[in-house]
Amino acid sequence: MRWTAYFQEGWQNLLSAKLRSILALTGILVGTASVVAMISGGEMATNEALKQFKTLGTDLLAITISESSDKLFQNATQKSLSVEQAKAISDSDHSILEVAPYIQLYNPIQFNGHALDGAIVGVTESFARITHIEMAEGRFISDLDHYEPFCVIGDGLYQQIKQHTLMNPVGQQIQVGSAIFTIAGVAKYFPENSFVDGNVNNAVILPIEAAFLASQYAVINNIVLKLSENASSDRVEVHVENYLRHIFSGKQYAFRSAKELVKRMGKQNEIFTVFLGLIGGVSLLVGGIGVMNIMLVSVVERRREMGIRMAVGATRRDIRLLFLVEAVILAMAGGLLGVLLGIVIAYGVALYWHWEFTIFLWPPLVGFTVSVATGVFFGFYPAHQASRLNPVVALRAD
Repeated sequence: MRWTAYFQEGWQNLLSAKLRSILALTGILVGTASVVAMISGGEMATNEALKQFKTLGTDLLAITISESSDKLFQNATQKSLSVEQAKAISDSDHSILEVAPYIQLYNPIQFNGHALDGAIVGVTESFARITHIEMAEGRFISDLDHYEPFCVIGDGLYQQIKQHTLMNPVGQQIQVGSAIFTIAGVAKYFPENSFVDGNVNNAVILPIEAAFLASQYAVINNIVLKLSENASSDRVEVHVENYLRHIFSGKQYAFRSAKELVKRMGKQNEIFTVFLGLIGGVSLLVGGIGVMNIMLVSVVERRREMGIRMAVGATRRDIRLLFLVEAVILAMAGGLLGVLLGIVIAYGVALYWHWEFTIFLWPPLVGFTVSVATGVFFGFYPAHQASRLNPVVALRAD
């Protein structure tokens, strides 16, 4: 028999038992859809997490300064960096292009007598350039502001103000603690990222010198560095830490490198993808068992047919291939429909979570290939059993 004949015969046999074939196909379909949807969803989740690096770039290095737990340094004379000392970090390594120190405070905020939920961030002009903060209205903080009472509000704080008044906040006054500042600009929505501590959207952004005046507890505890392309972040970390330790002791320094975070997320994605693939593989395993069960039942019911086929000249190879082709047809149909269903499910997940939907080539390819392989694997045993039937015994079967 030719291959076309095998497929024609197999297709007709499957159509003669539609309900049984549909049930077997459904198992493969669900398993394949699970693999495609889970892996595609994992890839989209990773892409969403990496979006911050696409906008900010991979040339950033963040530094967090905290108190040391070593009691020997509790009486250190200098408690905090000055603005000049922070800016001078760029001299510690030639790969450092820009430095953006900033301060975080939590003073009460009021606008026209209404309390607002937010924080205070004291920055320099370079902070907006390094972190890519864009303005919706007005201007950002300038290094020329120094102690001037100007500020910028984040998008979240602007939305809170809109609940109380429809007036344009630019040029209006906002109270931070006991000080009054004039709003010079409104920043656009700022997506959260791993390089800026705190929520910039719900913040009043002050000149860093003015932040020192706003609270006696103001200290520079975070710095963001912009590095040159292909800079060695490990080398920069060593040089910066040596510089900071030379200025004062009693501090701990935590570094966050964009390249290191991307590498770490890539490894996590590999583990996550394998884990999701294994979960989907369990569904495929169940579907494959369903195919084997259906094919074994088919062998028992069609013993007389097999006996007649062998009596008129069909070889054991023909019988084996006939049943194997039926299993492959089920697996291919289930795999194709499963791939389509998996893509639809992934699209639904992306729509629900507001992710960017992307069709990845390899999840459907892997899902379809594994489904066909599952059909061949679980269809081989029933096919082999059918080929071993004794023609005389098979002809006597009811």
